[in-house]
Amino acid sequence: MASVIAPRLRPRPAHTPGTTRCAYTPDGSKLVTVGSNNTIRLYKTGFDGEPTNVDDCQEQNLALATSKDFFVAASEDGTVSYYALGDSNMFDRFLLRTSLPVRDVALSPDARWCAVASDELTVKLVGVQDNTQLLTLKEHAKPTKHLAFDPKGSLLALSCTDGVIYVYSLTADHPELIRKVDGVIGRMETEAESCCRVAWHPDGRAFAVPTPTRSIQVVSKNDWEKQRAFSSGHDGDITAVAWSPNGALLASASRDKKLLIWSAKDQTVVARYEYPNVMDIAWHPTKNLASFTTSDGEVFICPDFVPEQFASLLRLPTQPAPFIHDPLAEAGANGRRPEPNGAALPSRPRRGSLDSLEDLLDDDNFGDDDDGFVVDDDGAGYTLNAARKRAAEDDGALGQRPSKRGNFVQPQLHPSFQPGSTPWRGNRKYLCLNLIGFVWTVDQDSHNTVTVEFYDHEFHRDFHFTDTYLYDKACLNDQGALFSCPPKDDRPAVLLYRPHETWTHRSDWHIELPKGEAVLAMSLSDTFITVTTTGNYVRTFTLFGIPYRVYRPKSTPMVTCASWRDYVLTMGNGPVGADGMCRLLYTIENIKRDEICQNEDTVALPDGATVKSVFFSDNGDPCIYDSTGTLLTLLHWRQPSRASWVPLLDTNLLPRLASGRKHETYFPIAVADNKFHCIILKGGDQYPYFPRPLLSDFEFSIPLTSAPSKKKSKKQTSGDDSDQDMFSDDDDDETPQQPESLALTQSYLLKSLHASQLSDLLSSTASTASQRALLARLRLEVDKTLLQMLAVECREGGEERGMRALEVVRLMGDRSGRMLEAAGKIAERYGRGVLGGKIRELGEEVEGEGEEEDY
Repeated sequence: MASVIAPRLRPRPAHTPGTTRCAYTPDGSKLVTVGSNNTIRLYKTGFDGEPTNVDDCQEQNLALATSKDFFVAASEDGTVSYYALGDSNMFDRFLLRTSLPVRDVALSPDARWCAVASDELTVKLVGVQDNTQLLTLKEHAKPTKHLAFDPKGSLLALSCTDGVIYVYSLTADHPELIRKVDGVIGRMETEAESCCRVAWHPDGRAFAVPTPTRSIQVVSKNDWEKQRAFSSGHDGDITAVAWSPNGALLASASRDKKLLIWSAKDQTVVARYEYPNVMDIAWHPTKNLASFTTSDGEVFICPDFVPEQFASLLRLPTQPAPFIHDPLAEAGANGRRPEPNGAALPSRPRRGSLDSLEDLLDDDNFGDDDDGFVVDDDGAGYTLNAARKRAAEDDGALGQRPSKRGNFVQPQLHPSFQPGSTPWRGNRKYLCLNLIGFVWTVDQDSHNTVTVEFYDHEFHRDFHFTDTYLYDKACLNDQGALFSCPPKDDRPAVLLYRPHETWTHRSDWHIELPKGEAVLAMSLSDTFITVTTTGNYVRTFTLFGIPYRVYRPKSTPMVTCASWRDYVLTMGNGPVGADGMCRLLYTIENIKRDEICQNEDTVALPDGATVKSVFFSDNGDPCIYDSTGTLLTLLHWRQPSRASWVPLLDTNLLPRLASGRKHETYFPIAVADNKFHCIILKGGDQYPYFPRPLLSDFEFSIPLTSAPSKKKSKKQTSGDDSDQDMFSDDDDDETPQQPESLALTQSYLLKSLHASQLSDLLSSTASTASQRALLARLRLEVDKTLLQMLAVECREGGEERGMRALEVVRLMGDRSGRMLEAAGKIAERYGRGVLGGKIRELGEEVEGEGEEEDY
């Protein structure tokens, strides 16, 4: 995109040389400027005459913020002054006084709070209407040079002199530091002319900030990672940055005497101005008009600020922030907006009634904002009134009551996902994470770089390659690696399979999908490759690229898939449930035998929950991990209509979380060796990032009761160890106070489950002698556990618990003479004579049943 050199404008002397700031009022009717002298100037938009002067003001004003009815100016003497707008345009009162010079002020979007940054170590939030309301931000270590509210007013970003951006959340009663963004801005003094101000993009999902390398870096609010950058435009330190009202353009100035206008979409310069010493830039909220001030005290008001050939960009609706990989764009193929950082989909009221109009305001039908809301600047409630009026007009046009407007009923689809992968974070993402290894990719603009690493280097060697196809999904096992890329322009989606070793010359192969068809999810087993696509197809290939089966599933759109040997599990969206979400349905089939084990059965999820991952265990049993933090396995899945989801672990009940001080989530990896393998995520993260974190594993624990309390060490009880607890994992060394009976019950349930799954496997396959011996040992272990439970009942309970003890004996799978004899000896040992008699009677009943069967 070629840039335009704009003509030079006439300066307007406004203040004496020194720091000069400018800002438009929200309605664009006035431009306010402050400077080094004791005069504030108000320029009426569209009027070329002399400005209105406010002479009753402080000298050396360094900062300015405007609202619809007033503006706030901050002075080097430490005062923050409130000025009324209107007929008077006069000083009203002081909002705040500080002991050191004030460097910046900002008003919240609702104009209720004013944030004040000074050379003091703290930042003050003062109530505009009642300045006795005062909040102090003090978790940053150095003075603040700039500060900025995000468009919703829920976050406040502080650019401090130590080169760190501190982000505070304002949603709680007291502001809370939620993030330190380091490595973006440089260190500088508060009085330096160079700028490190955070400029929030109008869509609220990212901000731009100048860097020491004379570029402007975009940082996403979702993960605080670097996104696109505006670079190679300035040769001097940047002094001012400002987004256009719709975020389509970015204006910047630097000490190289250049004022540039950038296209946000492709980060190219569309216009150049030559002006020295520019300190501040302000866009008009609705017109092709902008103003800027210089350290010479001059003001420039620029009609047709954007050249004619690019002025149409200002008339666009709010444009998305320039991400390397925009989550909104990637979710477009699934027909729904992504939830932030992998959050569970919330339940919503049914749309189409006046009771849910407030919810409708969050819909894409109202407003062009990416966040889906309409801003009510003056608090008059016109947005809700407009929505009600529009609903009434729709009723008149359709001749129907709101409850019958079917166009507002929008079922919430479960988004598709690739198990074991993560979304883009900056320019990196994991394509696959499992117990074999991991695959990750780096976006290099013109191409990607894909790296495959293995845990066991004795069997496989790591490799990497330059990726011009831009693969976005991968699978990895002991046989090979599978990759897929989305369609782009006229190029179709492509599958790449790379075997690790073959007995012939190793050769990779590619398969192109039909034009316009994209991969939603794919899986790789020892025998087959399974791919689900946006064309509502399930495509199965052999490991050498031979198409084996193609069919259209009943549940669409497809969500994900997993495979193990000849078995394939597919998931798709089914009927809409009472919570407005589509029910997830799954199908399991044996591809080679052409047998369906489970056909369109329901995935057991609580209301509003989603599936985070699906995989087969090392024993070949399907498992899911959901957004509630629960791991479940499928029992009796080889027998049609008998499958049931059984919880193996509820991570919310882990002993390490019992104290309530530790807050962490878990990224599922696999189920192997009767353990849950995962990555522990701290600090509110939902996905792992680089450097690659270590794997952790947890023993199964079927949820039976609340998390057990733990014995605290002396170190814990002697003082505050919250910081150490946040970053250490020595909770595993603490002993949970768990009753013996509960531990035995857990052992009984888990061993019974394992024996049941193994029995299902042996009944459907040609079993080996070792497998049959293992099943016999497992059943024996179950009975031994029951004997231990019987001993606990006899030892801890009296005769009143005799019926419970007898019930334990009845649960034994092998009630032969040997087991009942052992149970009788336990009862005799603890002096439970009545119980011993009942056990003998049970043995006689078993013998009688055996004689009848023989007869």
